[in-house]
This record gives sequence, C-alpha cells and structure tokens, in this order.
Amino acid sequence: MEQLTYLGLLVGCLVVTAPLELVLRVRVYARWRRLLLAVVPEFTVFVVWVLYAITQGHWDYSDVRTLGVRLPGGIPVEEVLFFLVVPLCSVLALEAVRKVTGWDAGYPAEEALPGGEVTGR
Repeated sequence: MEQLTYLGLLVGCLVVTAPLELVLRVRVYARWRRLLLAVVPEFTVFVVWVLYAITQGHWDYSDVRTLGVRLPGGIPVEEVLFFLVVPLCSVLALEAVRKVTGWDAGYPAEEALPGGEVTGR
C-alpha cells in the first residue's frame, strides 16, 4: 500500500481542487492556452532538472513509496505527474481566489469572460 503514497497525494490534490472548475466556474480548462503557458515552461525546466540530478546521482526516488514505474532517464511516473498536477491545482486555486475576491491578479476580469463580455463591476 505504501507504493501508492506519492500517487495518492497527487490524487488528493486533484480531488480538492477539481471541483473549483465546476462549482465556481473558474474556466481554467476553457482557457487551455493560458493553462499551457503556465504549465509547459515549469514542466520542461523541472523535468530536465530532475533528469540531470538523477543521472548525476544526486537524486533518487523510493520504490517503496512509488509504483516503481520509471520513464526514460529513471524518472518515476509520479514525478512527471507531479509537475503537471501541482501547477494545475495551483492555477485552479488562484482562479478560485480571483473569482471569490474579485482580485484581478494583474490581468483584467474581461479576459476570463467568453467573447470579451464586460462585467457590471
């Protein structure tokens, strides 16, 4: 059961934040280009960094707490998922805070509306 620890944490993050898309209608998935711009650079940098650290012998992962499935370069599948899930959950949380508080987070609310509709605020 310990092998599901890392995967379980990732699923927990998704379970907690995924409803924000539906309940608060934060539209993270609808603005998929913006989501990709937030996730792809981070994903690329950290996967390359971890692969380098693994090849240099500075970094390793426990087969006790992971599934033991390694992708090319020795990186566990959970670690790759981590670099996708955590940023996604972070963006969902940020957009939920924007929606609830009205905070613009540095970009206008109109960008979040379909067809450039303007809110009555």
